[in-house]
This record gives sequence, C-alpha cells and structure tokens, in this order.
Amino acid sequence: MESLSAQKRFNWSGFSRWFDLIQHTVPAGALTKAGLKLIDIDLNAPAPAKKQVAAKADKTEQAANTEPKAAKQDKKKKEAKQPAATKEEAKIIPSMLDLRVGHILDVQKHPDADSLYVEKIDVGEDEPRTVVSGLVRFIPIEQMQNRDVVLVCNLKPVAMRGVKSHAMVLCATSPDGNTVEFVEPPKGSRPGDRIYFEGYQDGTPEEVLKPKQKVFETIQPGLFTDDNREAGWYDEQKAFHKLLVGGQVCTTATVAKGSLK
Repeated sequence: MESLSAQKRFNWSGFSRWFDLIQHTVPAGALTKAGLKLIDIDLNAPAPAKKQVAAKADKTEQAANTEPKAAKQDKKKKEAKQPAATKEEAKIIPSMLDLRVGHILDVQKHPDADSLYVEKIDVGEDEPRTVVSGLVRFIPIEQMQNRDVVLVCNLKPVAMRGVKSHAMVLCATSPDGNTVEFVEPPKGSRPGDRIYFEGYQDGTPEEVLKPKQKVFETIQPGLFTDDNREAGWYDEQKAFHKLLVGGQVCTTATVAKGSLK
C-alpha cells in the first residue's frame, strides 16, 4: 500500500478503505513489534482532473439515457389508462343479445346423448338452424313439435356430443327446479321477429358474442319471470324490463318467478 501512488489509492478506493480499517483494528504495539507502521491514507483525496471530466461525461450520458426511459414510462402509464375507458364503453347491456322468434320444424333425439334433442328451427333465414337442447327430461318430444320459441341467436356455435348447435332455446325453470318450460312469444309472432327488452329496443345486437366478454353470463342472473309469468330482466336497481315482441310480452305456461336460461 505504501508503494502505491495517490492516483492508484484513489482508483482502488474500496481496497484502500479495507486496508485502512484493518491497520487501525490491529493494536499499534503489534504493528511496531512486527516492524510495520501506520500508513497515512487520505480517503477523501480528490480525483485528478481527467477523472472528473470523465465522471461528468458519464453523468451527462446517464441523464441522456434517463430522459427517454422516463418518457417511455409516461407512455406506458397513459396506455394503461386506455383499457379503463374501453371497458366503460363496452358496458354489457341486454340489447347485445340477438333474440328472435323461432319455430321448431323438426325434433329428434340426439344419436349419442339420451338427454339431448336436436331441433331444426326456422328463424327467418334461408335455412333453418340446427339447435341442440338438454330438454329430454322435462319436455316430451311430442310437445316439442311445431312450437314457437325464443332463441338466443348470437352465441358462438358449439359442438354438443358431435352435433354443432347454432343457437339456444330460452326456457324458464321453476324455483324448485322440477319444471322447465319454453319462454313463448306472443300469438301472431313470426319466425325471425326481433325480441327485445323493454327500454332497450334501440340497441343493436352483437353479431357474435365473444366468450371472453361473458355477455350472456353477465345478463342471465337477472333473467326471470314475474308473478304474472311474464318474462324479463331485472337490472341492478331491480327494475323489471319485460321481454317483448312488437310491444307484446313473452310468457310461460305455468312458471312464475322462474329463472331463464
């Protein structure tokens, strides 16, 4: 250490501090006895001018690198706020459901599932839709024939035991779960007639509901029949919006206060 120049002691400041700590930890008598002596180390020695210039340059470079990084962080914060606005704009409302009057043209037992029917249903399109329904336990096949029903038409098609279903028949389930009935359009309804919730008649249904948005799953808990067997939707304020076709309400045969699904 004694042979090192002030410049090297400064450059190796970590080593110099460690050495200074050790020599002051050992008793002075022991150093003298060993033929050693304390070395005066100036731990606060200033760096040479060149080092200061280099250090200043380093700080300038760091500042230059810091500015764009801060700008990127601000940009990320702004982008993080964007989804909140998008989420607000995409508020889930009942008019997002494409509900239409359907007429069952044909119904058969599913070839590979005892609890399922496979129906051909006219919804006012060029071809009838194939729909798979789990109604075997609740509705006899003869009562399925030639019936007007309410269809949810914009669910993503899904294969059920090998048969792809292109819609869902809306039914009411009694509070005890023992009775399941069709939600029936009013008399005079025609296949393809639009069905809407009172107060939401001006909304435009989604072409196809995105499963990740869970539109039907969000709305379904509010779908019920009231004491008069009239079908509708309870909003967050518990206001009841009737399910209508041309201003007339959809109903069930016997199920009151039943959930719709």
